[in-house]
Amino acid sequence: MDKLINLLKVKGVLKSDSIASALWHVDRADFVKEEEKIFAYDDVPLPIGYGQTISQPYTVVFMLELLEVKEGQIILDAGSGSGWQSALLSYIVGEEGKVFAFEIERELYNFGKNNLKKYSELEKNIAFFCESAEHGIPGAADESSIDRIIASARVKRVPEIWRKQLKEGGIMIYPMRESIFWEIKKTGGIFEKREFPGFVFVPFI
Repeated sequence: MDKLINLLKVKGVLKSDSIASALWHVDRADFVKEEEKIFAYDDVPLPIGYGQTISQPYTVVFMLELLEVKEGQIILDAGSGSGWQSALLSYIVGEEGKVFAFEIERELYNFGKNNLKKYSELEKNIAFFCESAEHGIPGAADESSIDRIIASARVKRVPEIWRKQLKEGGIMIYPMRESIFWEIKKTGGIFEKREFPGFVFVPFI
C-alpha cells in the first residue's frame, strides 16, 4: 500500500491524514477478486462482477476528500459493492460513528459483507442493506439525521429523501453524467452545488 499511498500524494489528490491512515489500515487487496489481487495496488478500477467495479483509488480518494468525513458521523454509502469504501469510511468515523452501506445486487452484497469480516473492528460500525439506497436510511423518515451521503455509481437524479435526511451543514457527493457533484445543505434547506467534470462511473441501479 505504501507505493499506492505515495502515488496518490504525488498526484495531489491525497491530502488528509485521516484518509491516508484509512488507506494504510484497510488493504485494498482484501476487497478484490482473487484473480485481481496482483493489480490491487495499481491506480485503476477493477471488475468485481455483475458489471460493477471497485473504483480507481484516485477517484475514491478524490470523493472522500470532498466528503470531509469526521469522527462520530453518520454516513449513507450508496452502492457499497466490494465494501472497500465502506471500510474506509468506518475507519474514519470510528466507534462513535455509523456507516449505512447499501448494495442492491445480492452477490455483491454478500461479497462486500464477507470482505468486511476480515476487519471485525470496522464491521461493527457498518449496517448492511441488500436494497436500493433511493429510499434513504430506514427508520430515519425525512428527519435530518445524516452527516454525509456518498454514491459510488452514476445517478440519473438525486433522491429527494437524501436531501431531507441530510443534516444542515451536511455534504453529499455523487456522480452524474461524466462529473462528480458536491453539495452542502445550507440554512433553510438550500443546497450549494459544485461540479467536478472528467470522471466515468458505472450506472446506479
